[in-house]
Amino acid sequence: MFSARDSVEVDADVESVFAFLDDPHNHAAVTPRLEDVRDVERLPNGGKRLAYTYRMVGLGIDGEIVQTAHEPNERMTFELRGRLTGTIDLTFEPAADATELTYAAEYDLPENALTALGEPVVRRFNERQVRATLDAVADRFANDAE
Repeated sequence: MFSARDSVEVDADVESVFAFLDDPHNHAAVTPRLEDVRDVERLPNGGKRLAYTYRMVGLGIDGEIVQTAHEPNERMTFELRGRLTGTIDLTFEPAADATELTYAAEYDLPENALTALGEPVVRRFNERQVRATLDAVADRFANDAE
């Protein structure tokens, strides 16, 4: 199991950041290597179930994401199913005129990816992916403010 956790301050109110990330297609816009989001279905808890394609080690990895927690303006939790398994937890905290967005993830990777790259490389890759995603969200709102 690999884990990565990081935070960023987003120059927008919690409601706006939550609404942006509540649309699965926006995840594809800000998550490096997330190539496709499709078959989005709304769940009774307010969350979504969807299929995705993620590119890793030159391969397209298909899977399913189920949003297990959908707490408006506070938290989203996703369960990854398929060749990539794990959880992603997003929390939203008011911070002055901004939002503190925290991304915490735990992943189990396909054995061939771990074997090909080695554990230290995979760990750094995951940390960079989380940071890049958070920066992309912050940049999206910074650009909207200009």
